[in-house]
Amino acid sequence: MTIANTPESGAPASDDIVEVTTGDPAVSAEPAATLVGTGGEWWRSAVIYQIYPRSFSDSDGDGIGDLPGITRRLPALGELGIDAIWLSPFMTSPQHDAGYDVADYCDVDPLFGTLADFDALLATAHGLGIRVIVDLVPNHTSWDHAWFREALAAAPGSAERARYLFRDGKGPNGDLPPNNWQSVFGGPAWERTTNPDGTPGQWYLHLFDRSQPDLDWENPWVRAQFEDILRFWLDRGVDGFRVDVAHGMVKAHGLPDYTPPADAGSMGGGVVGLEPEIDANAALDPPTPPYWAQEGVHEIFRAWHSVLSEYEGDRVLCAEAWVEPLTKLALWVRPDEMQQAFNFTYLSAGWDAAELRLVIDRSIAAFATVGAPSTWVLSNHDVVRHASRLALTAENPQGHGIGPDSPGLPDPVVGLRRARAASALMLALPGSAYVYQGEELGLPEVIDLPDEARQDPTWFRTNHERYGRDGCRVPIPWEPGEATYGFGPAGSAASWLPQPRDWDGYARASQEDDPESTLSLYKLALALRSSQALGTGELAWLPGYGDDVLAFTNGGVTVIANLGGTPVELPVGDLLLASEPLSEAALPADTTVWIRTAA
Repeated sequence: MTIANTPESGAPASDDIVEVTTGDPAVSAEPAATLVGTGGEWWRSAVIYQIYPRSFSDSDGDGIGDLPGITRRLPALGELGIDAIWLSPFMTSPQHDAGYDVADYCDVDPLFGTLADFDALLATAHGLGIRVIVDLVPNHTSWDHAWFREALAAAPGSAERARYLFRDGKGPNGDLPPNNWQSVFGGPAWERTTNPDGTPGQWYLHLFDRSQPDLDWENPWVRAQFEDILRFWLDRGVDGFRVDVAHGMVKAHGLPDYTPPADAGSMGGGVVGLEPEIDANAALDPPTPPYWAQEGVHEIFRAWHSVLSEYEGDRVLCAEAWVEPLTKLALWVRPDEMQQAFNFTYLSAGWDAAELRLVIDRSIAAFATVGAPSTWVLSNHDVVRHASRLALTAENPQGHGIGPDSPGLPDPVVGLRRARAASALMLALPGSAYVYQGEELGLPEVIDLPDEARQDPTWFRTNHERYGRDGCRVPIPWEPGEATYGFGPAGSAASWLPQPRDWDGYARASQEDDPESTLSLYKLALALRSSQALGTGELAWLPGYGDDVLAFTNGGVTVIANLGGTPVELPVGDLLLASEPLSEAALPADTTVWIRTAA
């Protein structure tokens, strides 16, 4: 019996022939986990590419990526085979938190261009068949936003202050914060104001940096403003919104004190990491802090759903909601609310077959109950890149990042091998998937950033105890041998975060003609995912494999991922994809294959 590498549907041919003598484990499959109640909307199976604008492509040579730079590079994304792009914030901002501190929701920050540049980007993307999702940050504004400046200038109890969460302090002179909440970025979640006469004033809540005051979403005025903001961008033609901190917009009445359990991580209080810590094995509902996952958020998203339904083209809302268990996260994607929610439980799972199978089963089952797809993700701008994360040998709480003094630093060879296998596994799953810029190049986390170059607020608010997120945000390489690897034009300024000097091999141009490169692997996986309709398929686990192996069918494709150290026999069929070259008659460690098995 042989597995002949004769890919279908435009997949590049190969001379590799792998001889395999084995039985066929596809004879008896467990019942499929099925996505029920689904329609034909594009977002149910889309692969969406996240662009972090300041780190994608710099058109004017100032060292910071911009909208014209993105537009210039869109054909490369069309060749990659993605269905849509998600643009991290590009709206007007003082950039205290890389644009997640918005000062004007209806304009483009001059750092990135103009509204005309955005319109040109949108038209180019649509011309290539690529939809465009923009980041919306509704939990908080910048302290430079006109709403907050007006609130500071107004008296306590005024309509202007009611837009935000201003409160009097505790103690005889109001010198203590209104409660004991802690900022996600470290330190207290309250900042005291100063009155016009110089005396201490009220406090305002900021779950993140002090430059990001939280809005009061119980205020109808705030809700009306954001519905207008949605319409502003929908009228321009955007295809949807990724909603930042979609689990945190509503706070419990009375803003009660909350002390997280000792073992709760940041799920208990936003103290130990960028976002609530996710436990991939969690089955029970963990404690709910008074600032996360409050019931009132669902009323907001039902109203937003109604706004999007006024527009043609299956517009989408995607929740950044760090919520457990998955059955609770599914509440964000009920039919009258949002369409997608990032599966952070999957992202947070370790390189362990049993853990991943449990998360996959729970994900598909939970989202199927509300007729929604699971939205798989492995990397983004807030987490250690999975080409490094999957090879860490020490605990690394969410948001801490890694730097030269971190324990358990990854082996880059092991990390890349696991990342390729993990990506091939994820892209074979039914549902939608997100890809973070640079992961298709196999980029690792940048560990050796100079301290003076770091810009993440976490680094400063924790007195340099946590490295934060800069390592996954370093500008990506396009061409080898260039000062900024083609990120900017010739003679441009150094990139806003320094790029490693050994990235020539990661550059896109270096990988384009290499059939074994990570870029080629992604192109093949995306082409096959589309031609084999894997995004709208059904998953059925295959029996007969060991505890370190994930094996399933999706439609006519058999997927086998070996997460252990023992080689695995392969079934008869045509080899469609392998995350590593196969030189023996077995699947080696940390490798995933897709096979068209014999009937």
